[in-house]
Amino acid sequence: MSKRFVEVFTAGCPLCDQTVKLVRELACSNCEVQVYDLREGCATNECHEKLAQYGIHRVPAVVINGQLAGCCQNQQPVSREALVAAGIGQG
Repeated sequence: MSKRFVEVFTAGCPLCDQTVKLVRELACSNCEVQVYDLREGCATNECHEKLAQYGIHRVPAVVINGQLAGCCQNQQPVSREALVAAGIGQG
């Protein structure tokens, strides 16, 4: 089975921190998690380019294998159920 690449975009808010914690709790050995804190930016501006590429307009946002998770597309809070349904933690 191939690795699942999970990207989490945050801005240091309490809800962002909860989302990062939840993703890390759910992640299995087949999940590679990358967290981008937009307050800190990134050396190559990659994180800001990804925002545009994925169509992210609010944080926290979770992207799984290049697809913005459904829970992040409709302004609802990220939930355990939505992340599991998107495939996180399913070896």
